[in-house]
Amino acid sequence: MSAKAAMESRATTAHPDVAQLMRQYGCGPIQFTGNDGLYERHLLFDNVQDEERMGARERFEAAARSIRDVLSQRWVLTEKTYEHENAKRVYYLSMEFLLGRSLSNNITNLLFSRIAEQIEKEKKIDFFPIQEEEPDAGLGNGGLGRLAACFLDSMATLQLPATGYGLRYEYGIFRQVIEDGWQKEQPDNWLRIPDPWEVIRPHERVEIKLNCSFELHDGMLRAVTGRPSFLYGIPFDRPIVGYGGKTINTLRLWAAATADYFDFQKFSSGDFVGALTETLAAESLTRVLYPDDSTSMGKALRLVQEYFLVACSLADLVRRFRRNNSDWSTLPDKAAIQLNDTHPTLAVPELMRILLDDEHLEWEQAWDITQRTLAYTNHTLLPEALEKWPVEWFEAIMPRHLEIIYEINRRFLGSVRERFPGDEGRVGRVSLIEEGLKRNVRMANLAIVGSHSTNGVAAIHSELLRTVTVKDLAEMYPDRFNNKTNGVTPRRWLLLANPALSGAITEAIGDAWITDLSQLKKLSSLADDKGFHKAFLKAKRDAKVQFATWLKTTTGQIVDCDTIIDCQVKRIHEYKRQLLNALRIVVLYNRLRENPNLEMAHRTFIFAGKAAPAYRLAKLIIKFINNLAGTIDGDPTVRERIKVLFLPEYCVSMAEHLIPATDISNQISTAGYEASGTSNMKFMMNGALTIGTRDGATIEMAEEAGEENFFLFGLTAEQVADSRGWYNPWWHYQNDPETRAALNMIFSDYFSRNEPGVFEPLRETLLTGGDHYMHLADLNSYLDADQQLCTLYSNPDAWARKAILNIAGSGKFSSDRTITDYATEIWKVGSCPIPECGVK
Repeated sequence: MSAKAAMESRATTAHPDVAQLMRQYGCGPIQFTGNDGLYERHLLFDNVQDEERMGARERFEAAARSIRDVLSQRWVLTEKTYEHENAKRVYYLSMEFLLGRSLSNNITNLLFSRIAEQIEKEKKIDFFPIQEEEPDAGLGNGGLGRLAACFLDSMATLQLPATGYGLRYEYGIFRQVIEDGWQKEQPDNWLRIPDPWEVIRPHERVEIKLNCSFELHDGMLRAVTGRPSFLYGIPFDRPIVGYGGKTINTLRLWAAATADYFDFQKFSSGDFVGALTETLAAESLTRVLYPDDSTSMGKALRLVQEYFLVACSLADLVRRFRRNNSDWSTLPDKAAIQLNDTHPTLAVPELMRILLDDEHLEWEQAWDITQRTLAYTNHTLLPEALEKWPVEWFEAIMPRHLEIIYEINRRFLGSVRERFPGDEGRVGRVSLIEEGLKRNVRMANLAIVGSHSTNGVAAIHSELLRTVTVKDLAEMYPDRFNNKTNGVTPRRWLLLANPALSGAITEAIGDAWITDLSQLKKLSSLADDKGFHKAFLKAKRDAKVQFATWLKTTTGQIVDCDTIIDCQVKRIHEYKRQLLNALRIVVLYNRLRENPNLEMAHRTFIFAGKAAPAYRLAKLIIKFINNLAGTIDGDPTVRERIKVLFLPEYCVSMAEHLIPATDISNQISTAGYEASGTSNMKFMMNGALTIGTRDGATIEMAEEAGEENFFLFGLTAEQVADSRGWYNPWWHYQNDPETRAALNMIFSDYFSRNEPGVFEPLRETLLTGGDHYMHLADLNSYLDADQQLCTLYSNPDAWARKAILNIAGSGKFSSDRTITDYATEIWKVGSCPIPECGVK
């Protein structure tokens, strides 16, 4: 019996209809031999011109469409299997999915890497410029969106029936350029050329009702209340390939549109723009990721975006539910909806509206179904980051949802008063409505009350969330709170990003680690093996050379591969303390100026990350880092010893080059402020050593690898909290000579001779304003840890030993482990294997 017949026989025995599905949607192995002409056909017929005139972009599109052709049957079979099995599904709602490039990732997960290398060799195709033609999908900003992308990869790899829901932003947050040291924002029009991975599904559009419409007034779109309007959500699907190509899940992104609307009378009278106002308003809704929130119009647009995501996604998943189910009480058994932060919290009143108004259920049943279906992930301890929206906006845009929120709150506060009689202070703190001059809806409170699970994303974060941030709600619902420490996918962040190191690991312990990262523990026994030391150090050197070549080619910046590469890459924010890192460099610079013969390891300090457009101090920190870099470059006594680089336009693709090359990872947030971090995990599994505070997931990373293999410093979260009442940064200025010298240089315009006073706001931040994030309190401890780290680097075998133990300890931080925890403890969802077709 052939393999194909055997598979059909097994499928028929278990599920009579599956064999038919396999015949219809592809039961043979996924093949890509390079001789089937897919690439050549797409190159010719999609472009209709001579091959010699085609550039790298045309070749990228041909390669991407060829891969999509190969996976399409398996993609269809995946969805058909889920529907046939009527499996419980996960619906992951997120305003961000920071995917990165898809071509190389899909080739890796389909196990086509060797074939691609063979084609590259046989056809003399240079794959590098082809890959570089794919823009990073502008669907996210930072850790929240990248985590969501890792989770999708793991759900597909674990063969969980899952769909991601997001918005199809035409423009990313912005493209970052540096001019005279300052961040400048330019449009990130990543969809200016059609994306070959997405599939539009216009026949599956959904209709969304708003209680307002829009008109053009003085060149601005303005909401007009009391005049209802309709929007259409048009789904665009992208394949999410699990490792091995067995399961191909879907990321469904919604684009806003309106009915084909054209006001002929306005056009005829010469109001050409007004004739298209409704269309412009609709399309503007999903135009930009994170509209400028420094204006009320920008904030209001963000709220409408959040509602649009929720309304479209729930309408779509309800449609799926109804195909095979009629009993609404079974919805929690068929759907697990995960809210990635507060942004999709409107799912609570929207699901209630569907159950109450459309399906006519009683309140108690609808509320029970809603709570058991929804779960909420919190990503922040910062009170200002817990979303609140004005009640008046709800009244204007979605009054029915406000009615439902009021009723939820009335019933909830009744239960609070019953349990804590006379405690009206508690009632005010937990209420879904914040009272004051302007009343607001507290979205985090709504998410907690309206779901059955609230999780943090690292052990310390979950503990502080429960005992500090939402303490009163946690006391009301103690059983709902839990921890799910974040993780990252090892497929993209080790196998794909670092072929030299992943090859060395596979040669040493086999390749099972790719889907079971706990296997890396086996490397512990090789921590003292000189042969593996050599393999690790060679892999790190190869990664450095590759990164330096890529950086010079793409940005023109130069990195000396013989220096320690010391990185801090993440969103620019005061609590993440890029400014503390810069102060460290100023102190080291001063030491070299005072003693040019000082023994000090040669260093390259790399910063990368974006500041929110309206976050002035964060943008000033970028300016300071760039001025610091320029000053050091201009000083002949030190420029061969230390170098500072700020890399503009940090993105997933840049991270894939930079992280494998990094020796030192800075994770230096003020303790108690970083929820988790995921870049720290990527650096760890790529063999960088961490210098950091006891914050976020860094605490758990040190537990796994051993604190002796980390360089931890600074105040703990408890010490930060306990010192709030008495901390005085002036003490450090007056009593720490190196601190005082560094600050005096900054405030004397040493780094801004042509722009006197430009860094005066840093004085306010660090001294007169009280140094809220305690930069000066941790600076000396940071410098001590830095010295220990540099001393270790002078001994390659000792360095390699600690780095190998870090890699060995990184197994816990796979997103596969995180998703397994979500699936078993929150979602109660099992795998749904697709009929085996094999991958060749």
